[in-house]
Amino acid sequence: VLDAEPTSTIAIGPKAALTADELRASALDGSIEDKLDWKSVKAGDFIYSHSGVIHAIGEGLTLIEIQQNSDVTYRLYDYGRPRELHLDDGVAVAELTPYVTPPAPGRVSDDRTILVEGPKFVVERWPGGTHAVALPEGKQGWLVPVTGAGEVGGVAFRAGECVLVSG
Repeated sequence: VLDAEPTSTIAIGPKAALTADELRASALDGSIEDKLDWKSVKAGDFIYSHSGVIHAIGEGLTLIEIQQNSDVTYRLYDYGRPRELHLDDGVAVAELTPYVTPPAPGRVSDDRTILVEGPKFVVERWPGGTHAVALPEGKQGWLVPVTGAGEVGGVAFRAGECVLVSG
C-alpha cells in the first residue's frame, strides 16, 4: 500500500466459510460485499493474497498489485459496473474459507527484505540507494520504484513506472 485514506480497506477472503452456491448467489445479488473480510490498511502495509483468494480493493487506496505473470483474473462482482463477470471460472477456483495470513519470510538478504518467496516469484522490498541487479540467464524481474528515480541497464525510470530486467 503506497497511500491510504484513514478509512481505507482491503477485502481478503470471506468472513465465514461459503459454499460454491452461496458464493455465486452473493456475487449475483451484491451481498458478497458484506460477506468479505474487510481489513483496515495504511501506507506501507503489505498483504500477500495467493492464487484463489477472493479479494477486493476498497476506496481511497494507491497500491501496487503484484501477480504471477499469468494474465488471468476472474471477476466475481463489479459494484454494478458493466464489465464482464467470470462466475463459472471464479467460483471453480475460489477459496471458500476465511483467509489465514501466511507467515512472512521477513528474511533480510543483504539490504533487502524478502516479503514473499515462492516457486513462481519473489517479492523484495529494497531501501533507497544503489543496488546491483543480477538475475540468472533466462530469468526476468520487475523493478517497481515507489519513490525517487534510477537507472538500470541504461534505462531510466522513476516512481510509478516499472522496468523489466532480464538475466
